Amino acid sequence: MSNGATIACGLAGLAAGAGAVSIGAVRSRRPGPYLAAGHALALPRHADPLPEVLRSGLGGLTVPVTPGPHGELFLGPGGPQPGRTLRRLVLTPLLARARSRGGRLAHNQVTPFRLVVEFVGENREAETLLRAYRMLDQQLRDHAALLSHCAGETLVPGAVTVSVAGIVDVRQLLAGQDERYAFADGTFDDIGSRSAPPRLVPMISEPWNRRFGWDGREPISAEERHLLHAMVRAAHEDGRTVRISGLPTASRAARRALWTELGAAGVDVIADFDKRGLARHLRRHPVSSWAPRTPMPGVAVRRDLPRPHPDRPRESV
Repeated sequence: MSNGATIACGLAGLAAGAGAVSIGAVRSRRPGPYLAAGHALALPRHADPLPEVLRSGLGGLTVPVTPGPHGELFLGPGGPQPGRTLRRLVLTPLLARARSRGGRLAHNQVTPFRLVVEFVGENREAETLLRAYRMLDQQLRDHAALLSHCAGETLVPGAVTVSVAGIVDVRQLLAGQDERYAFADGTFDDIGSRSAPPRLVPMISEPWNRRFGWDGREPISAEERHLLHAMVRAAHEDGRTVRISGLPTASRAARRALWTELGAAGVDVIADFDKRGLARHLRRHPVSSWAPRTPMPGVAVRRDLPRPHPDRPRESV
């Protein structure tokens, strides 16, 4: 073979290899599935918790905040650090992404992203905490079109649903608002409560160890499995979603066992610090029952409130 032919063949081979690499790179950049059941817990050391959550496709984030100067809520339980505000690091980029993508964070998003704002810190003065909620309320109203909200007795789902948790009790304040853009976090004790209807407390959030002792190392007992399934079923029939956090610190294998059992029980939201591991598990083991029967609308529309009935589709907020 001549030198010219050899060079030509080599160039063709390089071109083919480059094409394969290019195709592989494009495939690797394709967004993964939107993992509605996956929920990240931000650690105090996380300087900027949102980007990794969005990259992994997780459908929610719990972020600790404390009230600070200038009407801002600062991330973490410590003293206010310049620039580390809820508005700058979470609300603005999260809702800007939804706005740029036509009201969704991902093309296959069918349930709202669940943002839990958890008030933490040593300051437990009611006046300070309620003033802090009013700060949050004003910031949310700046993005009203993209948020799940309650107008009178009508729930309107949006790209993001905001819940308030932690040391501040905002239920009475929320109940007095004709139109609100945040909801209160609940517990299993709220099931059937007239003072905490689903339009006020749409999501039950409890740490695992509050009612369960299984740590994933051994097979779960029949009693605990029955209790878990029964409580989740009761919450769903009451028109509420379920979020479980506070999972035991254990090996990855034990955590996978916990995630699998929660998925089998129909838990809507699994919250964990192990974002990558949880996302990988949910991609490999998707659970169709977690997806709502009624998709999230591209344009907000009014819908009837969910009512306790085992055969009726429930709203997911």
